Amino acid sequence: MEFTAHQLATLLGGEVVGDMDVIVNNVSKIEKGIPGTLTFLANPKYNAYIYETKASIVLVNRSFQSEKVIVPTLIRVDDAYASMAQLLELYVKSKPVKTGIEIPSFIASSAQVGNDTYVGAFSYLGENVKIGNNVQIHPQCWIGYNSVIEDNTVLFAGVKIYPETKIGANCILHSGVVIGSDGFGFAPQEDGTYSKIQQIGNVVIEDNVEIGANTTVDCATMGSTILHKGVKLDNLVQIGHNVEVGDNTVMAAFAGVSGSTSIGKNCVLAGQAGVVGHIRLGDKVTIGPKAGVSKNVPDGKTLMGEWGVDYSKYMRVQAVFRNLPEISNDVKLLKKEVNKLKAE
Repeated sequence: MEFTAHQLATLLGGEVVGDMDVIVNNVSKIEKGIPGTLTFLANPKYNAYIYETKASIVLVNRSFQSEKVIVPTLIRVDDAYASMAQLLELYVKSKPVKTGIEIPSFIASSAQVGNDTYVGAFSYLGENVKIGNNVQIHPQCWIGYNSVIEDNTVLFAGVKIYPETKIGANCILHSGVVIGSDGFGFAPQEDGTYSKIQQIGNVVIEDNVEIGANTTVDCATMGSTILHKGVKLDNLVQIGHNVEVGDNTVMAAFAGVSGSTSIGKNCVLAGQAGVVGHIRLGDKVTIGPKAGVSKNVPDGKTLMGEWGVDYSKYMRVQAVFRNLPEISNDVKLLKKEVNKLKAE
């Protein structure tokens, strides 16, 4: 599809600076822009590329101030990043959507499949499964008995949904996701072995949740593991049994949450962050990369470092750490002076 700068600006509520009739038919990264493509500039770290890019149109924030001549046409918008996301979403929605049931696939006689739904080849829908309208179930998905998937949700190839799972509307589960596998529950025995604690709960995923490839969400021992609306999980995230994750919380790759922990709304867990079990993180909490959290965290706190210390304290620690060689030399010199004084 082709668009002029004028058409894009009208769609985004933006202002054109340059040729209003220039046409683009694709997108590109600003540092690798080519003629006929649209790109964007949102991060100041990339400012230098706007003077070099060969892209035909660049989305920029209204606050952007150029330092020299810019060749591409600019479209000034309130938020270049959000505007680019809006255009990419429109592009995806414009692509044809599959419907129908491919053969071979298995759908139990008691299963219910909604209108305009796609079931890919080699997929399995168990007894009493309920699938809403406009759902996309790509090849080799497995959906266990009594599971429910609401309207407009997408399961990419190879997703596994254990029995009794409830998934809301407008969710996206990427390839390799496993929902409802057993929680890690074992009781130590006197002889040193472990006895399995049966996990008889389920997983509940509310609307507008996205889960990255090869992420696992364990079922509850009893009750439900819950991902509330708007949660976004990256690839390779582990959610333990009976965990509850609040609205619009996001977790980056390799983050892990142990069983029975509650995480509040609008939290951020960076890559490789780890949270122990049976604690609570309040709302708007941020956990830095590789940080370990071992106790309750109040609302609005930011923790950093392997021991999960308060952000301000962590920065002071880092300041000292950077100067450790000099501090060590000073201590050695002071020790020598003290020894001299003692000798006198």
